[in-house]
Amino acid sequence: MTPRNIDQNASKNVRQTIAADKAASTEDLPPAGQYIDKMPPDKALAAMLANQAHAITAVEAGLDSIHSAAVAAHQRLCQSDRGRLLYSGAGTSARIGVQDGAELPPTFNWPHHRVGFLIAGGEAALLRAVENAEDNADAAAAAVADAAVGPHDVVIGLAASGRTVFTASALRAARQAGAVTIGIANNPDTAVLAVADHPILLATGGEIIAGSTRLQAGTAQKICLNLLSNMIMVMMGFVVDGMMAEMVPTNEKLRHRRRQIDARLKRD
Repeated sequence: MTPRNIDQNASKNVRQTIAADKAASTEDLPPAGQYIDKMPPDKALAAMLANQAHAITAVEAGLDSIHSAAVAAHQRLCQSDRGRLLYSGAGTSARIGVQDGAELPPTFNWPHHRVGFLIAGGEAALLRAVENAEDNADAAAAAVADAAVGPHDVVIGLAASGRTVFTASALRAARQAGAVTIGIANNPDTAVLAVADHPILLATGGEIIAGSTRLQAGTAQKICLNLLSNMIMVMMGFVVDGMMAEMVPTNEKLRHRRRQIDARLKRD
């Protein structure tokens, strides 16, 4: 059901604009008719929602690449009980990666020592922007070396622009170290895709607020990681009969869920 205040014409216009220009860059300006600061709030929200909705279309177009990456990651992680899933990025992309990776241990009981992060600017950059951190290729190579990335690991690099120096450099160094590398970007023909074993293009195009890739580009990245990491965990055997068979109960709600899961698995 369409919410009462959503302007369907605004939504339709945005979808048509996006469909007409699939090669749009994440930095492109929106059409003059879609300047949300010139719209009343209800129409601006409708336009923003339509813009966000295109993230699903972009992920759908990249589904084959996501499948290939998930299979390759699963195969590598099965080879060693110390193989890790590491996420690399800067800014919004780094934060999206950290959110995905941090949820694997409680959700699937994936060992904490088998997940890691290579963040431009370090952990402090998750809460506050660190000037020029994303442009530091040497820091990326050092982060890969310090983490002792090797042939048993899988490294996922995310960058909306696809040109982030830190992320591309981290993927390049990780690949040279023998890790399986997965590059996720929202612009085609970019370094992050070129240096990865498994490139995933999420062609979201221009944002409703020009260049603000925390919007549909970020949404597409989050959906992509949801699919990728969950599929890896399913293939690793952490899901049984559609349930989180290894879920770690850390509060009363989760303890109740744990009891329900155990009862159902025992009954079945």
